[in-house]
Amino acid sequence: MQNINKKKYEIETGTVTETGLSGLKIVKVLSPEMRQQAKIAYSCRKAKLEGALTLVAGDIAPSTGNLVLTRVDELGQHMEIESSTGWRHILFPGDLIIVCYGRLYAPDQFEVELPLDLSSCHLVAAGGIASKVVSKHSAIRPATKITPIGLIGDNLGNPLNIADWALKPKKRRQASSSSSRSLKKRTPTIAVLGTSMNAGKTTSAAFLIRGLAAAGLNVGAAKITGTGSPRDVHFMKDAGAELVLDFIDAGYPSTYQITNTQLESTFKLLMNHLEAAGVDIIVLEIADGIFQKETRSLCRSQMASENIGGVIFAAGDALGAVYGSKWLCEQGLKVVGLSGLFTRSEPANKGTQASTDRPVCTLHMLSPEQIVDLIGFNCSMFENHEYKLLSLWSMRYKLLLELIVISFFQASVVIASLLLASKFRDLVRLRDTGRDIVFPAKK
Repeated sequence: MQNINKKKYEIETGTVTETGLSGLKIVKVLSPEMRQQAKIAYSCRKAKLEGALTLVAGDIAPSTGNLVLTRVDELGQHMEIESSTGWRHILFPGDLIIVCYGRLYAPDQFEVELPLDLSSCHLVAAGGIASKVVSKHSAIRPATKITPIGLIGDNLGNPLNIADWALKPKKRRQASSSSSRSLKKRTPTIAVLGTSMNAGKTTSAAFLIRGLAAAGLNVGAAKITGTGSPRDVHFMKDAGAELVLDFIDAGYPSTYQITNTQLESTFKLLMNHLEAAGVDIIVLEIADGIFQKETRSLCRSQMASENIGGVIFAAGDALGAVYGSKWLCEQGLKVVGLSGLFTRSEPANKGTQASTDRPVCTLHMLSPEQIVDLIGFNCSMFENHEYKLLSLWSMRYKLLLELIVISFFQASVVIASLLLASKFRDLVRLRDTGRDIVFPAKK
């Protein structure tokens, strides 16, 4: 007779008993009370947890993207989880949370690996990733400890995966043209890459979106790689993007260690959906640094060179900006500007500009007027696209004309004020000298 291990998880609404039999899958009903009490993480935002659901336990190896109900055991680095709305749920020991299994490589935080079973593991990202920590940055706390209760399954006990709700593939947009040629052309696309985590990529992307939107363009945005978090997506939306997608829409809570085929498929899927939405221009953020495995692979791919018209490269220091942009150019990508944390220092900006022919872009330079110059100066980045570049230039001259009209009006007001002041002084002098003030008779 097989040994039976029993564990009980006490919650306010009652008790759930999990019976684990070696080599067998145990399926139990997930009660509505337990589902309602659980805090659901951003990584699960696409999941429709409706109808009859089950908890699947036993001798099971989880896969990336599997939804799992876990209990918080001991708080560590992450004391909150982010929801799909951006709400940060405060965690307490004993809380139930629904997260996704996934891999993670974050040099500023954790390196993790996917667990081989449903034993105790860690919450390794605020967006809701369950995994096992391999190593961590010395400046952060140990990871929050969690215990899986069971994978969330459908009514038949089949484990659910976030990929079940991924966007459906779309064909590339067919460019409409009056000419006899009918070519499939991509929407103009600018990618934001960086030297590492926290180099200023998301901020640069958001200000770039702000400038493009203020210049009258309908902007679409996507985060191609990284670990799921609502902050970056909401930042881009707040900056003015009409539609923002991320890799969760492609079925991945995190893109670490996905294959090159999956990576390029994600790139293609998100690009096609943004194009189908009819945006004028696309801004992509590619996470981590250019030497991180997935980012390096994407930069070297034909997919990137054929579809990315220009790159804004974010760096933490001048050296990274100069040599990182040089490496990208060697991969066949056009770096149209340098941005990131180093641009907060004017001396660093001057030193960088003296070492490269790529323009250094502070956040202010990504404003509407400056971004028109940036795109116009690098118009070759759109040489293979149907793009209303003239509309940007016409907008630029319209702004210039408005400035001239305003200046002329202001000058007229100043001249009129000076003439009135001169007349007033003459009247005062006549009064002071006691002479009669005689106005010329009307003819």
